[in-house]
Amino acid sequence: MHQLVAAFRRLRTEAAEAGMSTAEYAVGTLAAVAFAGILLKVVTSAGVQNALSALITKALK
Repeated sequence: MHQLVAAFRRLRTEAAEAGMSTAEYAVGTLAAVAFAGILLKVVTSAGVQNALSALITKALK
């Protein structure tokens, strides 16, 4: 009986840790998507577009 209780506790602990990992991955994914959205807005802005175009034009001349 003691072995059964110990096995149940171990499985319950592993399941709890798996849930936390999933939640951490979800938060990390949301943060990455938010960062990508902000980066997209910055890169597609007129000022950055002009600076990148000028830099590429200068490099190709």
